[in-house]
Amino acid sequence: MNIIEKDNPKTIKAWTFYDWANSVFPLVITSAIFPNFYDYVTTHDESKNFLGHTVSFLGFESENQNLYSFVYAFALAIVVVITPVLSGVADYLGNKKRFLQFFCYLGSLSCMCLFFFNRAHLELSFIPFITATIGFWGSLVYYNSYLPQIASEQNQDKVSAKGFARGYFGSSLLLILCLVSIMVFHIPAKYSFLFVGIWWMGFAQITFKGLPSKLNVEHEGEKQGLLSKGFKELKNVWAQIKLMPELKRFLSSYFFYNMGVQTVMVVAVLFARNEIDWGIGEEAEKTKTTSLIVSILIIQFVGIAGSYLFSWLSTIIGNIKSLMIAIFIWIFICGFTYLIVRTPFHFYIVAFLVGLVMGGIQALSRSTYSKYLPLTKDHTSFFSFYDVIEKLGMILGTVLFGTISQVMGGMRPSVLSLIVFFIIGLLLLIPLLKKKKLA
Repeated sequence: MNIIEKDNPKTIKAWTFYDWANSVFPLVITSAIFPNFYDYVTTHDESKNFLGHTVSFLGFESENQNLYSFVYAFALAIVVVITPVLSGVADYLGNKKRFLQFFCYLGSLSCMCLFFFNRAHLELSFIPFITATIGFWGSLVYYNSYLPQIASEQNQDKVSAKGFARGYFGSSLLLILCLVSIMVFHIPAKYSFLFVGIWWMGFAQITFKGLPSKLNVEHEGEKQGLLSKGFKELKNVWAQIKLMPELKRFLSSYFFYNMGVQTVMVVAVLFARNEIDWGIGEEAEKTKTTSLIVSILIIQFVGIAGSYLFSWLSTIIGNIKSLMIAIFIWIFICGFTYLIVRTPFHFYIVAFLVGLVMGGIQALSRSTYSKYLPLTKDHTSFFSFYDVIEKLGMILGTVLFGTISQVMGGMRPSVLSLIVFFIIGLLLLIPLLKKKKLA
């Protein structure tokens, strides 16, 4: 048995550095550079002639952005299927650090392979995008499950916030370096994907060096039927959750309000490109691209302050009240966006507010869930439920947003659906105020 000393500064530093390492994936790959790179590569030939937005994939014709959304949802679905089973196996063997390393290397190497992405071979080109997505989200299950083991309950909010803040800062640095390489030194954008893979894999070594390899070796030597043992672990976890009404209610609330948060993160840039008045012409197009990147950086750097702000707030009024305040702000953001946001200046205001609550609600949600967990060695299995709920919310929220946009003929009406998600999440939290724990 290898017991981790809680609140050890070196262990906590090692753990938070994985946020620094892997946060470059959601920022550079899924938000800032790869979506723009993908859109250009799939709409232009090698001579920079515009070919249109229709692409061929597996013999079918599709709009390039619709294909992108479908492939991303497919990758998330794979994560939903495989990680609960693998997390059960990891808990049973006590070697979740090895699983963390596997998914980290899968994700980082896949990012490097995006260097070869091209329109002529979309089926092959999308494989590293899928495996990179699996690597990122798969690794987070094991990473998050360390939190209750490395930090005491009173410090989990602070440690979780520190991880998110470090992730926002580190990923912003790499994004700036990528933008400088593209805009100043005219290095092709595809080299940014190499930078992401090297950054992710390189800084993750700090984490791997500082976290213990074995947490529970009582099952060592029992190698047969590991998948069935993984399912057994999941069954045991679900049985425990059903007997814990507060944890069950929090997870239900998290499913809905996080559905709103994750949908905003996925569609924000697309909304800005289609619903904001940027003007007409080539110069306006350049202004649009620059402004969107600036807004992403605003979200990142304000997110650092937001993470610490809500960590501090939780020490004053408790986790549940702090989460409710964050949800109220999200509702205001959606209402403001629907009614008022029409210009770049309005969008900058939204970017600031999103940054303020995005990091805060994510960090606080992670630590709140950790505090509700029972005394157990099966932290990875419990966090796999947390991860599955998050991914299902992402898939469902994005599909509903897109469907409403398609039916209503625009993205603005879809923003109202996000308000519904946040209100349901808020209402589900209210009964937890009656409980002394975390209220």
